[in-house]
Amino acid sequence: MTETTGTALPKGFRSAELGWPELHRIPHPPRRVPLAGDVLGVNVRTPLQDSMRFGRRLGPVFRRKAFGKEIVFVWGADLAAELADESRFAKHVGLGVANLRPVAGDGLFTAYNHEPNWQLAHDVLAPGFSREAMEGYHPMMLAVAERLTDRWDREQTAGRGVDVPGDMTKLTLETIARTGFGHDFGSFERSRPHPFVNAMVGTLTYAQRLNVVPAPLAPLLLRSAFRRNEADMAFLNRTVDAVVAARQTSSGEGDLLDRMLETAHPETGERLAPENVRRQVITFLIAGHETTSGALSFALHYLSRHPDVAARARAEVDRVWGDTDRPGYDQVAKLRYVRRVLDESLRLWPTAPAFAREARQDTVLGGVHPMRQGAWALVLTPLLHRDPEVWGADAEKFDPDRFDAQSVRARPAHTFKPWGTGARACIGRQFALHEATLVLGMLLRRYELRADPEYRLRVAERLTLMPEGLRLHLERRVPAERESSALGRPVARAGD
Repeated sequence: MTETTGTALPKGFRSAELGWPELHRIPHPPRRVPLAGDVLGVNVRTPLQDSMRFGRRLGPVFRRKAFGKEIVFVWGADLAAELADESRFAKHVGLGVANLRPVAGDGLFTAYNHEPNWQLAHDVLAPGFSREAMEGYHPMMLAVAERLTDRWDREQTAGRGVDVPGDMTKLTLETIARTGFGHDFGSFERSRPHPFVNAMVGTLTYAQRLNVVPAPLAPLLLRSAFRRNEADMAFLNRTVDAVVAARQTSSGEGDLLDRMLETAHPETGERLAPENVRRQVITFLIAGHETTSGALSFALHYLSRHPDVAARARAEVDRVWGDTDRPGYDQVAKLRYVRRVLDESLRLWPTAPAFAREARQDTVLGGVHPMRQGAWALVLTPLLHRDPEVWGADAEKFDPDRFDAQSVRARPAHTFKPWGTGARACIGRQFALHEATLVLGMLLRRYELRADPEYRLRVAERLTLMPEGLRLHLERRVPAERESSALGRPVARAGD
């Protein structure tokens, strides 16, 4: 069912036949089944990876249909660049993103374009991600990272491997909670994930399941999941309400929450309403840690599998940071190769793996495919990042040098999009990059990362992506090793 907004465009799910007059030009998987659609050979737990498989076979624009819902997918670089044109296209809130609106409402990530709170919140909060603000967050990021290394030291001493996705989730949740909202979830003192994480994963997983279950059957098939989701959303709301209430009875800390509660729009004087403050806090707590934890986890996986890359990154950390105990803000930005490792991990597995764009007016995509106003397409970022016309025949290979300055300058625009695109791209991009680069630098300086030779990368999907079941074994580096590496001398190790 759809509604109509003040712009006369329907909101909610709009099937492709409503907006693409010549849909027959776009290929779809073979063996389409009446009523059910393109469901043969798919896995309801991996819809993104299924779409990647179909995309490789069908080409840079294709469509899939399931139970009356048809979606156009795009991954070709030229077409994605067109969709990034803000004069012709805008963000489309659909699929799993719209499914999060019951809990996130008109927060920055889930707001419809016509909802005024998006621009208000963006203008009020953007200064919270300035260089000055980021320098203020840096000591808290360091403190949380040191809690992680304390934990990993204990696991290494005990001879146990570390749960990479679990620990990265603890790290990034504590980082955004402390820097943004002055709150400590105590994640590293818990043997199990904080209930906030369980509730968050529950809502993301439920939103994903709604995409693949026929709408008429959802009340029957997802009855128990619906009840769990209601409980999860209620817990998220209660947790955030408690954080906000605590701040209202204490002195401010100049962080994102203070901006939400106290800052007026510089031109209009408007302030965020209490309900919108709750939605923005939930948005930042979820988006501010879920995607970054995935990015760090994939990066650590690739570092453990490519010891030559890890050694080069580690040597850079030793050279740039020297023997300083706590690197400064500016020292993190100088880790250019570590940043390339992170970017290359995000290229292969962007943890927010798709973004949707809708036509502002009637237009033609690629000179071939007419689109009516409001018609939309889903850009598959992992395939865009593997387009052989841009990234070469070895696009599946992990190679951080794809992001050296010369290579970046030589590539067309709009071919690397892990943060979305346009005015609605991720507001916290620089926050996430600084946090992740700092953490990778600290871990590389402190440990050798040993992969389980039996492990094969499995990617879990819950709207965002995460390596499933990834555990690493650690070896502590000693100071003498760091000093030798920093001086450019080969480091001797037992068994060499």
